[in-house]
Amino acid sequence: MPESPAPAAARPTPSAPAELSAEDGKLVILARGARGRVGAVEGAAVRDQDGRTYAAASVSLPSLTLTALQLAVASAVAAGATRLEAAVVVTEASTLDGAGHAAVRDLAADAPIHLAAPDGTVLGTVVE
Repeated sequence: MPESPAPAAARPTPSAPAELSAEDGKLVILARGARGRVGAVEGAAVRDQDGRTYAAASVSLPSLTLTALQLAVASAVAAGATRLEAAVVVTEASTLDGAGHAAVRDLAADAPIHLAAPDGTVLGTVVE
């Protein structure tokens, strides 16, 4: 019997924008830079438990597709991160992708995930 495809991950809707700390503001800059360098659909950045930051852009290849947030989380984990303090996604979308959200939640149940427009304006924050 063929397997049915896995259901699409929910797309969390951000609440009102949170006041960004200086550290979270840096994540917005890093995410915008990652997106802009390669003209990607999305850019993302995360900060781990030691204050180290990781930035990434979305990847879309015939054999591999990753959201920017998935790649940023994977980079952090590959460098030894065990917990995330915060994350930012820069995108034109109005909601956070479910796969990126799940990747962050694998390392932090309560880390804020800020959603920002390409100009850096924070549109909202997901905290659940």
